Amino acid sequence: MIDRGDHVAGIRKLFRVAKVVAILGARQVGKTTLARQYAKGERCSTLLDLEDPDVLARLSDPMMALRPLRGLVIIDEIQRRPELFPVLRVLADRPRSPARFLVLGSASPELLQQSSETLAGRVAYHELSGFSVAEVGAARLERLWVRGGFPRAFLARTDADADVWRRQLARTYLERDLPELGVTVPAATLRRFWTMLAHWHGQIWNASEFGRAFGVADTTVRRYLDLLAATFAIRLLQPFHANLAKRQVRSPKVYLADSGLLHTFLSVRTRDELLQLPRVGASWEGFGIEQVVAQLGARPDECHFWATHTGAELDLLVVRGSSRLGFELKRTEGPGITPSMRSALSDLRLDRLDVIHAGAESYPLGERIRAVALRRLLDDVEPLR
Repeated sequence: MIDRGDHVAGIRKLFRVAKVVAILGARQVGKTTLARQYAKGERCSTLLDLEDPDVLARLSDPMMALRPLRGLVIIDEIQRRPELFPVLRVLADRPRSPARFLVLGSASPELLQQSSETLAGRVAYHELSGFSVAEVGAARLERLWVRGGFPRAFLARTDADADVWRRQLARTYLERDLPELGVTVPAATLRRFWTMLAHWHGQIWNASEFGRAFGVADTTVRRYLDLLAATFAIRLLQPFHANLAKRQVRSPKVYLADSGLLHTFLSVRTRDELLQLPRVGASWEGFGIEQVVAQLGARPDECHFWATHTGAELDLLVVRGSSRLGFELKRTEGPGITPSMRSALSDLRLDRLDVIHAGAESYPLGERIRAVALRRLLDDVEPLR
């Protein structure tokens, strides 16, 4: 088992301010395993898996079943029983409540909507992504890139086994998980849309082009996009708008969140096949962004990209308070400074701009500009404070 100590510490910190903590993440990303790791430090814990028929029967009267519990109560797949949220609100409001609740969900719209309506001020969220380089080590960086961060794919015996597992994950997601959440879009339609997004990976969203390809309105394909984003299948990197005279791009960039799933949708299984892919640079860019975001500990609302209609751009801009950090992702071993970087550094008033590259060493490129090797990310890029 790969230790996810940083996530355990994050959950512990959230419980200091909330009686209910929700771990949100894609299906099979390791939420239950993380909850078990956290529970090891508790004197008393109870795990309720809502996919277990016996547990569902036990919760036929949820107040009677949950009220006597003490210590840490873990409720897995909470989106299957949204009617539990009002019960959790009542239990969390008890004076000197004898229980704390750790709820796990696949980031469904139902989970987010219900919890925000009935647990406002009582719930804190912890987003769980796949494995990061901090967890698997720089020595396995390329394996992480090729296979992605889903635990079972990363730990599979072979690349082929990992690809089979990812294909089954996508099929289950489309044919079972989404319909159970009330999604009525045909699985074949969403699969085609997801595949098209894989070929669009790293580009600026164009609703009109996608709408024409599917023969539907722009608003319909935007609904598909939001659905995949809400379940962590994709990352939408929102544009940053500086107070400039320049015309700036106002549509988001689209990335498949997991590099392994991206490669499966592109019919790539091995490193050799990946290196022959025309869009290998886009794959590496998206993977690098996920690793930088994980290392910084940045929230989704703190992450942006920036681009102007004259060609200046920045792959990743992270804003927290008054701090502005810029990142360019270059799959090269010897990056240099470009006019676009100088423009971003000046126009966005960056504290620092790091060029994340595929080489072995990190070194300064200029004033407030560094070349940082992705494999040295843990040593050379500090988490946000």
